[in-house]
Amino acid sequence: MFAEEEIEALALGIRWVADRADGALGAAAQNALAKIAAVLPPDLRDRMDASALLVGPGEPIVGDGVDLAVVRRAIRGERKLSIAYRDRDGAASERIVWPFALGFFDRLRVMVAWCELRGAIRHFRADRIVSVTALEARYPRRRQALLKEWREAEGIPVR
Repeated sequence: MFAEEEIEALALGIRWVADRADGALGAAAQNALAKIAAVLPPDLRDRMDASALLVGPGEPIVGDGVDLAVVRRAIRGERKLSIAYRDRDGAASERIVWPFALGFFDRLRVMVAWCELRGAIRHFRADRIVSVTALEARYPRRRQALLKEWREAEGIPVR
């Protein structure tokens, strides 16, 4: 069984996702919280419902250019994506990418992917992705290997 602080951590994290992630992931978070609450003993469920740990209002989220559920499916399946992208200056490009992570920040979301055009790992703001097409082709490297390489290059410890 979960300890009280573990339940608080789960509830707080899930509430943040429900409030700050894209619509499909937010709905999944709410469903997960309901399922967790359903299996908790009544006293722990009551404590979770009455938690004083709140997700505060944040700055408005910059709208996503595409449905991030498509990106998440590609990540899970290690599939390539074809994207149309506009950089910060508005210049358009077409890319084939190997998405392996999505970063959710307070105001925006970022896809981390190997870019075939640049031959390197790149960060793509979701609000600048104009279109996305899932490809059948799997990328040739494992997602975990790409993630490890990226973490090492960025100095991000594994938690």
